[in-house]
Amino acid sequence: MEKYKRLHDRVAAEMTGVRLHEAPAAMPGELALAHAPEYVCAVLEGSLTTTQQREIGFPWTPQMAERSRRSVGATIAAARAAMKEGVAVNLAGGTHHASAEKGSGFCVFNDVAVAARLMQAEVLRTRRTDVMRIAVVDLDVHQGNGTACIFKNDPSVFTLSLHGQNNFPFRKEPSDLDVELPDGCQDDAYLAALDEALCALIKRHVGGGPDLIFYLAGADPYQGDRLGRLGLTAQGLQERDRRVFAFAVERGIPVAVSMAGGYGLEIEDTVSIQVQTVREALTAWADWKPQGSDD
Repeated sequence: MEKYKRLHDRVAAEMTGVRLHEAPAAMPGELALAHAPEYVCAVLEGSLTTTQQREIGFPWTPQMAERSRRSVGATIAAARAAMKEGVAVNLAGGTHHASAEKGSGFCVFNDVAVAARLMQAEVLRTRRTDVMRIAVVDLDVHQGNGTACIFKNDPSVFTLSLHGQNNFPFRKEPSDLDVELPDGCQDDAYLAALDEALCALIKRHVGGGPDLIFYLAGADPYQGDRLGRLGLTAQGLQERDRRVFAFAVERGIPVAVSMAGGYGLEIEDTVSIQVQTVREALTAWADWKPQGSDD
């Protein structure tokens, strides 16, 4: 938990161009867009079973429930801001192991899934379009099984996961595109796989790109991560971020970022990697132009 405070404090101290806001709490009805109502109630009311708490990875407390609501609310706020300004960041989030009916792997609610459903509902209501196309670019070192499960058979949401082949979860849910990487995968091989995956993503969106990208910028592919098993350097992860943002900026696609995992042997390594993600997001925000813009 300490990494979140350190990340916030460093962003506040080092990046005056970033506007920081307190994370709002997602409402129960918003959470129910991607989660079973009975599961939402169990989390908010404190009636999770021992088995459910064990799968999540930590016990229920009022603070746990409140933080989980705010983690989702921050991604909702980032998505709304990205739709207006191009790029926005949740300094936490990326809880991609939570599925509709349960939490897992330190993930209570799936912030990206809830925000994606809400953005689709809001756009349908305000723009009266048939569908809002969303892409999830999940570059946490662990496969986004909860997100894949929630959006299974949903053609409006394209799920891409680039992850360690031999890492958690050991029973993976099929994404629209899964790229499995061997233990020890280093910068060049990783970046080549990312480029190929982004090309495949855009080919799947006939007539242009998606209307919104949710980017899970996990710091855990880092070579010094306790749970990662891959071999990326900090410089390689920075180049990863640049390529994702360049892909979106060149096409005028808004990007909402969640920080996802990071478990460095040295906590400051994780924080520094996430700081550079926010710095790259700020650069992309300055360069972003909406689709169809001439200036």
